[in-house]
Amino acid sequence: MNQNTTYAVVDIETTGTDPKVDRIIQIGCVLIRNGRLINRFATDINPGKKIPKQIQNLTHITNSRVQKAPYFEDVAFIIADLLADTVFVAHNIFFDYQFLNAELKRCGVLPLEIPGIDTVELAQIFLPEESSFRLSDLAESFGLQHDNPHQADSDAEVTAALLLYIEAIMRQLPLVTLKTISELATLTAMQTKDYIENIYQQQVKENPPLADDLEIVDGIALKKKAITLYEDSHYQKNYPQKKTQKEKLYQNKLSFRKEQARLMNLVYQHFAQTETKDLLIEAATGMGKTIGYLLPASFLATPEKPLVISTVSLLLQEQIIKKDIPLLNRFLDQKIQAVVVKSKRHYLDLARFKQTLLNPIPQKQYTLYQMTVLVWLTKTKTGDLGELNLINLNHLFFQDVAHHGVNYLSPKSPFYPYDFLKFLNSQMQESNCLIVNHAYLAQESLRKEPLLPESPYLIIDEAHHLPAICEKIAAESFNTFSFTKRVEQAVSEEGVFTRLDNWLTQESEGKRLVHLLQEELIALTDCYETLTDLLLTELSLDQEIVTAADFTNFDKKTLKCFKKIELFLQESSEIGALWQQFLAKRRLAWGVCAQIDFATLADLLNDLEKQRRIMQRFCHDFAPRYLHWVLRNERQSGLTFQVTDFKAAILPQTKWYPRFEKIIYIGGALKLTKDRNLFAKRLGIPAASLKIVPSPFDYEKQTEVIVPTKAAYIPQLSPNEYSHFLAENLTALLKDFNRPALVLFTSHEVLQKVYEKMHLSFLENGREILAQGIGGSRDKLLKRFSQSESGILFGTDSFWEGIDLPGEQLELVIVTRLPFENPKRPMVKARYDFLKSIGADPFQTESLPNAMLKLRQAYGRLIRSPEDQGILVVLDRRFVNTTYGKKLRQSIPKKVAIKEIPLLEMTEEITKFLKD
Repeated sequence: MNQNTTYAVVDIETTGTDPKVDRIIQIGCVLIRNGRLINRFATDINPGKKIPKQIQNLTHITNSRVQKAPYFEDVAFIIADLLADTVFVAHNIFFDYQFLNAELKRCGVLPLEIPGIDTVELAQIFLPEESSFRLSDLAESFGLQHDNPHQADSDAEVTAALLLYIEAIMRQLPLVTLKTISELATLTAMQTKDYIENIYQQQVKENPPLADDLEIVDGIALKKKAITLYEDSHYQKNYPQKKTQKEKLYQNKLSFRKEQARLMNLVYQHFAQTETKDLLIEAATGMGKTIGYLLPASFLATPEKPLVISTVSLLLQEQIIKKDIPLLNRFLDQKIQAVVVKSKRHYLDLARFKQTLLNPIPQKQYTLYQMTVLVWLTKTKTGDLGELNLINLNHLFFQDVAHHGVNYLSPKSPFYPYDFLKFLNSQMQESNCLIVNHAYLAQESLRKEPLLPESPYLIIDEAHHLPAICEKIAAESFNTFSFTKRVEQAVSEEGVFTRLDNWLTQESEGKRLVHLLQEELIALTDCYETLTDLLLTELSLDQEIVTAADFTNFDKKTLKCFKKIELFLQESSEIGALWQQFLAKRRLAWGVCAQIDFATLADLLNDLEKQRRIMQRFCHDFAPRYLHWVLRNERQSGLTFQVTDFKAAILPQTKWYPRFEKIIYIGGALKLTKDRNLFAKRLGIPAASLKIVPSPFDYEKQTEVIVPTKAAYIPQLSPNEYSHFLAENLTALLKDFNRPALVLFTSHEVLQKVYEKMHLSFLENGREILAQGIGGSRDKLLKRFSQSESGILFGTDSFWEGIDLPGEQLELVIVTRLPFENPKRPMVKARYDFLKSIGADPFQTESLPNAMLKLRQAYGRLIRSPEDQGILVVLDRRFVNTTYGKKLRQSIPKKVAIKEIPLLEMTEEITKFLKD
């Protein structure tokens, strides 16, 4: 390849994916040379067979359209001549290249032997922050004209534009980055490496200067970053309590909203003027609550006394830092300086990344991630791996490069001054607003040293998620099989203990501690193996929960084995403490590689400490609040030990709760039943008052709830009968409703069965059903759904909330079943037993409020602004004909019409309501 190479950018449309039986129905080709388009070729192809209905709907290529088109035999030699002496380019090259070759061979034409490059892999490497690599998504992201997706001529044109766009980005990269990528690209598709190498060699001749915002550190190009110093306005401005004062402050950059102003005043009064610690505020989604709490807090927060915001999702964190705070800073005298804070494993360790380049692993995905990170490092200032949207953080590569904490950085490393975690810590010192998620907050109770500063101000947004997340974080677990494998690797000849032995040649004390720990680990894994065998004979086949009586009745051998494990874990903990003391005295003595191995050992010691906590509780604490689990996996021999704490959400017993003087809990559904204090009781703060900010929306005019007049009694249906009932009813509802619809399920298994019954018939009629767990991540599905004019989205748990699809993007939500938890599930049953043990009614205090919350969330998907309108359909008649249904209806705003209508008349009613 050179500057005069001709690139043939090809796309084909086919009747299916199997070249043995399927045929091409359209081919498009765009020729590029020297960065310019020099020729086009496109033609429909008569496949000599019927085009499947779903392919016609996808491509808009019909049987009648191709009837007079040439057969592939008629154009095979033309195509072969066109592609001769070119470089074949395609988006997912293996499909187009191999299918085209199969067709050429079938027609007696010599198959292609030309080089090829893949724009999917080029996009994955050089566009690291993209959330999707589908051609249409990339075209939208970069403003590339794509008039007819899934038509070969249009797809070829946009792929050609994408190739030129990526090439322009490659030419902007530092030479050192391109050089390393070209060396790593050996495993890329076909001749993609040669293409990268060619661009690199051209750039070497050009020898462009390094961009001003970049710097080279030990062979890696990094984006320059500097701490943004906090600017104190040096004069105290009074908080604008009244409407006129607020409007004057806004300077026409923000509209005055009565409900939002009420929220602002509540937040300021609690933080600045009251003595009580806790305040709960219910505020409707869509009323601008983020601005509502940020603005008043900005008059109080300083880097010494920062506002800490805990929220539930990364999406909300991004919205706060990229949208809401910049909006407020346009008119605030005292700017909000905020930083998102995540746990250390979310950040890249530059020294560890450099080691992966020095010791490459010949595995394709591993090297793709390395190349992606090299490009990303020229863009990122945070080193937050979350900026790489399409990565699997559990992949070996990210385990190798994830940060282990500043204590395991070597000051000798050239990357030490540029470390991302050190930069984050410095930025926190200069920020008056720290943004975390609930999991990070809850993990403060497990940390030896807190990572968040003490502060007068904590706001917990989406607070209704907090109890479940606290319980999830507190329910620590470990698997004996995984741990044994890890130990085997650590003590092997190539393992970390061998390397530690080499680092500690001159350190007898350190060497002694490492040898002791190695012996403890081997003895501990032997004990785990013995315990596994003993418990498999002691426990019944489907038993997962161990009670106090079960434990007491274990055989003496089993109890003795538990005691030995506790002893080994205690001794390991003591060795770990001595090792930390040893390291602290000699911290500056070690280089980068040694620190990486010390960090690996620290991970092992942290794991042992976690096991010690779990085993201590598992063997000795059988208070009703604790649930002891022993879980087995059919695919491996070990056991998982876990202890659930049903009181983990009692906030006064957490380590972080006393560190904040005032806490505000905000959510859209904090009062569901008549008991205003129910949520506060769940958090262990029963005296906390609840304030309710009225909703700004006219729900009576904007929404309606519909229930069928006749429907099967769902609890009496078998799984097959239920999925048939849903498929039949949903088809009747949706086949003539040509607008987006969200269908919410309570079971993923049922969702899949209904999808299997419905998706082909809808696809044949030009409508795609998108389903959770089928065809992409949650974000991908939501993006495709939001772009569809008549899409249908099936979702379970995570789709009941947190979906922001305003206006006509979502006007119909269908609830397939009342969202009660299954009381037969072991965890649910155990929680209900715990509630009974403390004198509470599980149905009234847990089951019913949880179902009401989910229904409120489902309804809440419809209304995000005063202009929105929508209908909630509930296919479960228990909503209207049971005593508890009356309480469930309280989750819907007052005065909203709840109508009972025959199923066959529903579509007409929905269409009429939305039209009116």
